[in-house]
Amino acid sequence: MTADARAQLAKDLLGCEYDALTPVQRSVIDLIATESPTDLHADLKHDDRKPSERLADKVAAIGGSWGFIIGFGVALFVWMGWNAATKGFGLAFDPYPFIFLNLVLSTLAAIQAPIIMMSQNRSAARDRENAEHDYIVNLRAELEIMHLHDKIDAMRKRELLQIIKRQNESLRTIREHYGVPSRRAPPA
Repeated sequence: MTADARAQLAKDLLGCEYDALTPVQRSVIDLIATESPTDLHADLKHDDRKPSERLADKVAAIGGSWGFIIGFGVALFVWMGWNAATKGFGLAFDPYPFIFLNLVLSTLAAIQAPIIMMSQNRSAARDRENAEHDYIVNLRAELEIMHLHDKIDAMRKRELLQIIKRQNESLRTIREHYGVPSRRAPPA
């Protein structure tokens, strides 16, 4: 499609010049002009995460699940129960007040929190890319619908003009056939 056609589409659909459009709007006009499908952005198609980022995502997925919470709760109760029950027999490895358990929990929290934050930051960036893609798809759909409305309106207008022409021809034929003079508007 030519640059003139793109400029005309921009003028018809968005009411401004093609050069004044944002890059996203230009890409949508280009997609409409070429009638090509809206494809996913290349960054959204492939997984470009590093192994450490994949591990962070797995830790976040596991650490934020009910299975982890329930399993961790059971492990805590087993730890505390074992140490409380075996204290008198000398088998407790972390007797009350469970100082080693506090150290383990603090270390786990200190490591797990930044890992989850890394995963969330990357997820937020990916969500922004997805939102931009959704915006492009929605804008294109809206503009395509407007374009279709314009086409249907133009078709309907042509159709109505043809109907009026046929009616006028039919009236002229009837008047000629019956010898009825045509009505003209009285002079003003």
